[in-house]
Amino acid sequence: MNKYVALLRGINVSGQKIIKMDALKSIFEALAFQNAKTYIQSGNVIFEASVTEPELLAESIEKQLRVELGYEITVVVKTLSELEEVIQHNPFTENEASEGKLYVSFLSKEPVAEDLAALLSVQNGVDEIRALEREVYILCRQGYGKSQFSNNFIEKKLRVPATTRNWQTVNKLANM
Repeated sequence: MNKYVALLRGINVSGQKIIKMDALKSIFEALAFQNAKTYIQSGNVIFEASVTEPELLAESIEKQLRVELGYEITVVVKTLSELEEVIQHNPFTENEASEGKLYVSFLSKEPVAEDLAALLSVQNGVDEIRALEREVYILCRQGYGKSQFSNNFIEKKLRVPATTRNWQTVNKLANM
């Protein structure tokens, strides 16, 4: 069995797409995934599966969520080792990261090079972004709620679905 983390986009935010974590866990168990555990209310599920392709897992989870809940939810699935690589390859130094709060936007697929270049060319003098393959790291010096680099902004610039987590959550998921 391989260990995975599923990151659901846009659930339990501002009273929309409400999913109870026990119901979410049950959906994962119905898909025959093993040892499903949720973490906080924002749609993080750690589970085990025999499938070796995260993209196939994401598709089957999205399909089951659509059947069970009646609406679309984007799901990004990472192996535990991929999540650990996200942490290890953080492009911000500890000193830089201490200047604000760090977030990671997980992309559902690799963006087109031109779109990524366009995103990375955006500067606002406050926050910084850096990208590595399918992740965009965001250093927010005045808080994520005030940042230009919201999940919606990143999705529009890259034309790729994404879901964002704070650095503390990313590290917690890797250690569960």
